[in-house]
Amino acid sequence: MKKIIVYGIPNCDTIKKTLAWFKKNNINIEFHDYKTAGITKEKLAGWIKKAGLDIILNKRSITWRELPVKEQQKINGPIPAIRLMMENTSIIKRPLIEYGDKVFVGYDEAAYLNYFLNQEKK
Repeated sequence: MKKIIVYGIPNCDTIKKTLAWFKKNNINIEFHDYKTAGITKEKLAGWIKKAGLDIILNKRSITWRELPVKEQQKINGPIPAIRLMMENTSIIKRPLIEYGDKVFVGYDEAAYLNYFLNQEKK
């Protein structure tokens, strides 16, 4: 089976719920902690290409809402958004899960059941 990598920050409740779901279902994952390991611009660019900037950049996050409006207005495309996400990893939508060439964004137990458990059985 391909490797599953869950990206996030460990003190996030959604990440805790995601990691618990994988553990409960006996599915091995690798956890990538943004706070200790960071994230590359290449990785962010790849996710944006696959899922879209509006999905990856969490504009509902506290980090985004605390940015001055002038700073928010500067985020008008992938390049400034990637720079912002590298500096403030808590603004990246969580969880972000890589599985082969697929990217899953956000907690979606139904999708996990349908995709990861079915993949385990193959």
